[in-house]
Amino acid sequence: MKLSNELKALEQRLGHHFSDPSLLVRAVTHSSMSSPTRADNQRLEFLGDRVLGLVMSEALLAADKKASEGQLAPRFNALVRKEACAEVAREVDLGAGLKLGRSEMLSGGRRKQALLGDAMEAVIAAVYVDAGFDAAKAMVLRLWGDRVNRVEADARDAKTSLQEWAQARGQHPPKYDMVSRSGPDHAPVFTIAARLEDGQSAEATAGSKRLAEQAAAKALLSQVESR
Repeated sequence: MKLSNELKALEQRLGHHFSDPSLLVRAVTHSSMSSPTRADNQRLEFLGDRVLGLVMSEALLAADKKASEGQLAPRFNALVRKEACAEVAREVDLGAGLKLGRSEMLSGGRRKQALLGDAMEAVIAAVYVDAGFDAAKAMVLRLWGDRVNRVEADARDAKTSLQEWAQARGQHPPKYDMVSRSGPDHAPVFTIAARLEDGQSAEATAGSKRLAEQAAAKALLSQVESR
């Protein structure tokens, strides 16, 4: 099987040359494009999630040999969660190579966090099946970069930390207000403001209320801690 120009370019960005190119094709094929003769990436996604988990578990243990299980768990979750996979997928422009049905194409599927995260996991599995664990591990560590070293900050629950900061200073818990909502129903964009009792505030925008609230809390926490 010959790869399209888009997938050849993706192969270069991933840093892995597939001995079996059909694995990469399958990894980028969404269920909206599946057929009796064309398999989608769901089974690979299932496998890739486990491969990613093992790679990150090993990396975290190597990075901090004294950390307890309670310290490692939130770091692990921050590295393997769908948002992290989608972020990496955007960095390698995985969306450009996705094979989507017409409905997903029209609804902006190439930019959807869930689709990108799932496809990234499927690509990891494709490399694992194509060349083994060491090859998959090398690619994951290369693409995730310094995230393993800076995951402590990413793993913090910003809303909880901000609430603890406020309560330690005798303030009521922060409030979160929706500033705006835009975009179509299938891909909404929320802007949330986090506000403290003393008047300090910060805003953030994300594709869900939960993520926008966390981002706003993180921004406000950074703001108050720098003073």
